[in-house]
Amino acid sequence: MGFVNVFGGNGFVGSEYCRTTKNSIIKNDRNNFEVRNSDCVYFISTVDNYNVHVDPLLDIDTNLVVLMKVLDNYRKYINANGNSGCFNFISSWFVYGQDSGFGAGSVGIRETDLCNPKGFYSITKRCAEQLLVSYCETFDLNYRILRLSNVLGKEDKKVSAKKNALQYLLGELARNKPIDLYDSGYFYRDYIDVRDCARAIDLVVNKGELNSIYNIGNGKPIIFRDIIRYARDAMDSGSEIRTIEQKEFHKKVQSSRSFFMDNSKLMALGYRPEYSVQQTVDQIIQDILTVKNN
Repeated sequence: MGFVNVFGGNGFVGSEYCRTTKNSIIKNDRNNFEVRNSDCVYFISTVDNYNVHVDPLLDIDTNLVVLMKVLDNYRKYINANGNSGCFNFISSWFVYGQDSGFGAGSVGIRETDLCNPKGFYSITKRCAEQLLVSYCETFDLNYRILRLSNVLGKEDKKVSAKKNALQYLLGELARNKPIDLYDSGYFYRDYIDVRDCARAIDLVVNKGELNSIYNIGNGKPIIFRDIIRYARDAMDSGSEIRTIEQKEFHKKVQSSRSFFMDNSKLMALGYRPEYSVQQTVDQIIQDILTVKNN
């Protein structure tokens, strides 16, 4: 294994990747856009669609402007060093957007399926993918795009009702607060443990086809309400599970009601998950209860 230059390596997924990758890491600080190796993994990103209410430029500046600064430095580095390398861009399932849901025959969404994102975060992530492809094709650079499904893990410091809602609701269950679910929670999601996610990223970075897109998920649809009920029973929580109407903004920017991704390309590289959703939820619950009781 060689060296990998990591951008955004202090976030939830990025830090786990840096901790577990088989590659040697050259990690840039937050505002350091200097490229120091021909193989890069790029995690820098905003995390939800709600920034538009506070700063409508934040998603554009973070997801597009910063990316182009790094890409331009990447081109200069490749030209100066004559090493082909690959720019690995970490994207999101949000780029598929509305009207995706399930693929033909109720299978997971494939990398070649239509993208129709709504909301500033989702749109800028998709635009970033397209800018990346265009830039790399223009200057004969190699790239990969990795679209992450919902990632779970106890080290996520940005959990909120807007980002990683399941993990946020686990905290509410621990406090015996009412749990409000859209559509009574009868919709599907695709979850992956952050440790499995980091391993999957490492696998694609080391073995994935160049100039290609990979879905990073477990490819198994899970009914959201089932996870909530499992966690409520595991914590012996007194929380009431209630149904609420979707907020208007959520209706406008949400991805499809039910969603999971086909991960056959990832599986073909040898990926197999080590953690079930229940195992991950159990560990998060244990961490929540430990903090609560101390």
